[in-house]
Amino acid sequence: MQNLFTTLLIIDSILIVIATLMQPSKQQDALSALSGGATDLFGKQKSRGFEAFMEKVTVVLGVLFFAFSIVLVYLASH
Repeated sequence: MQNLFTTLLIIDSILIVIATLMQPSKQQDALSALSGGATDLFGKQKSRGFEAFMEKVTVVLGVLFFAFSIVLVYLASH
């Protein structure tokens, strides 16, 4: 059982890295990085399309990562 969750945790870790690298960059250039790049109220724009999908995938993979980690700690202690 512990081997199964360890394998799932490794696969999830690799998928988190891939999902993070696939997300589009938020900063357009060096000037917006220095000035904050605020285009609307507080600089927050609603994600749409592929960007929104990748954010949701990253959140789900992150939750799975913590769940698998907690299960592995539980299995290791018992």
